[in-house]
This record gives sequence, C-alpha cells and structure tokens, in this order.
Amino acid sequence: MSEPEAKRVKMSNPVIGTHNGHFHADEALAVFLLRLLPQYRNASLIRTRDPEVLKTCTIVVDVGGVHDDNILRYDHHQRDFNANFPGKNTKLSSAGLVWMHYGHRIINAVTEISEKDADCELLYQKIYEDFVEAFDANDNGISAYDPSAIRQAGIEKKFNDKGFSIASVVNRYNYAPSAREGADGPTANGTTTSGAPAPKKEKSQDEEDARFLRASAFVGEQFSLEIEDRAQSWLPARGVVKQAFAEREQWDPQGRIIVIPYKPEGVPWSDHLYALEAEKGCEGQVLYALFAENGEPNSKWRIRAVSLEPGSFENRKGLPEQWRGVRDEELSKVSGVPGCVFVHASGFIGGNVTFEGALDMAKKAVDM
Repeated sequence: MSEPEAKRVKMSNPVIGTHNGHFHADEALAVFLLRLLPQYRNASLIRTRDPEVLKTCTIVVDVGGVHDDNILRYDHHQRDFNANFPGKNTKLSSAGLVWMHYGHRIINAVTEISEKDADCELLYQKIYEDFVEAFDANDNGISAYDPSAIRQAGIEKKFNDKGFSIASVVNRYNYAPSAREGADGPTANGTTTSGAPAPKKEKSQDEEDARFLRASAFVGEQFSLEIEDRAQSWLPARGVVKQAFAEREQWDPQGRIIVIPYKPEGVPWSDHLYALEAEKGCEGQVLYALFAENGEPNSKWRIRAVSLEPGSFENRKGLPEQWRGVRDEELSKVSGVPGCVFVHASGFIGGNVTFEGALDMAKKAVDM
C-alpha cells in the first residue's frame, strides 16, 4: 500500500499538536518519539484543545477525537476507539499509536537498522512489549493483574509502593517548578531560591509547556536507554545465547546447565533462553547459567539460578540451602568444591574462582 499523501508532503515547518492542561506519560512519550524522526526533529509544539488551532498542526496526538493515519491524527479517547498493537490485547494510548505507526522508522532513525531487516521487526515487537505497552495500559487504566482476582485470593501488599512508576513520576512534572523559572524561582519548601516567600500565581501556558517538555525529556531518556540496550546488547546476544543453548548438553546430559561466554558489551541471556526453550518445547529445562565476571583468563565465574519467569524473584531451582550465606573455605568444605567464593543468602547466585569450580557447583546443585 502506498504511503498516505499527507506523509509524502515535504514539511518545511512541521507542527506537532497535543492538548494543554494536565498531561500524562503517554503523550509525553508520543511527542518525544515523533521528534526522533527526521521530518519532526525540529518541529514546533502546540498544546491546545482548540479544534481550529489543531487543524493547523501537521500531526496531532492524544487530542481531537480522531484516529486516522492518513491525515496524521492519533487520538484514543473517542468512544468507538478499540485499536491494539498486533498480537496484543492492551488498548492503545497515544504512545502506542505513534509506536504502532512509526516504530519501524524510529528504529531506523535511531539505530540505522533497515526497516526491512528482520532485526528491526524484532526490536519493534520487543520495545512495545517491554516498554511502550506499560504506557498504554497505565493511560487506559489497565492493571497488570486482575484486581478482583487478587482480592478474591486474599493477596495483600507487603509494602506500599504508592503506585510508583514512570507514569507517576511524569505526573509530578505537572506540579514541579517550571524549567522556565528565573534564578529566583520557587523551591520545594515554598520559598524562592533567595529565601523570600514564593508569590502565588496561576501557571502560564509557557510554564505549563515547559513542565511538559521536561516530562517528555524524562520519558524520552528512558526510551533512549531502552532502545540503546536492546539494539546494542540484547539483539547481538541472541546469536550468542542460541549457540550456548545448542551446546548445553556437553555440560549436563539433561541440558540443565548453560555456559554463557563473556562479551565486553554484556550478554543479556535470560529473555533469549526462555524463547529458545519455548521454540524447542523444553520450557523450564535449564536450571543454572554460568558466566565469567570479566574477559581475563583468570576471571572468577558466577553460577546463576534461572528465574521462574522474566523479572521473577523465584527461581526454578535455587542453589542448595546448606550453601546459602556461606563463603570461601567454609563453603568449599560444605559443598565439596574447591575454590568457592560465595553463595547468596537467597540462593539465586554464587561464585567460584575458576570455571571448573563453578561447573562442579552447578553439577552438584542440579541433583540436590
């Protein structure tokens, strides 16, 4: 399908439009994402709810009551809106809409990976799943877990996290001192930087816009860190982990131990391990991963218990209880493995001065 006419028009002075007033994380991210594209890199920003003013904007997000890619309008508040990212059930916000329509081009602009490259599609899916989807869910009031099911199960919080999230941090920028305040601007305790009482006044549109831009820069920095990590570390790690997974039975006949080779850029292995297990139909097989602390020939080695699922603090099989919290010679005596350094009190990780020692620890642990 050919690109919409509106997208092929050369824009000499493009304008991004969004609403004024209280802002949220989704449009803060949407605006940042658009400005990563060459055609919007120097675009001006108008924040308004005036339909006549919005008509003058090149592209509009999170306001206007229209989702139409052909005319560059990306709102999600209309009653009949029900768009989702492909393969997902979460209703999109303005952040998800921009990513869905422009994600491949954004990846190309940031990483120079071709939009037609299979790696671009992998990043497109991965960044939505690991980053953008949370913005969509938050803005649409969708919880990661069913609140009613949690209540029925009688599960209570162990501590109050105040709903701390990127979205809650962005909300603070609605009230934070404006980036455009002068040298004698207000401080957190209600005085000016010179110590005088801060005058009470209504926020001007300029001040509100400055707050929004600070929020957009904040979420944008988080996005930049995410895409940089995924493109420069996570993506190259796929091949490394795939090879290590194929060789796992040389360390344990049942394939319960995987050895991750050291790479200076790091090898984020867990995501790829879960995916490879799923592909091969052997979910939950690998119990421990071994990896060197550095690239030196005499590097110490770590043994890491594989988590039950991504982000979980529970492990498929923690290191033996009798090893936990024990160190050095005492640990070597308890385990029967020379060169032990430590095992964490929770049993999720341990160390040895040599690869052979770490491997011996893993071989003992899988059957204990």
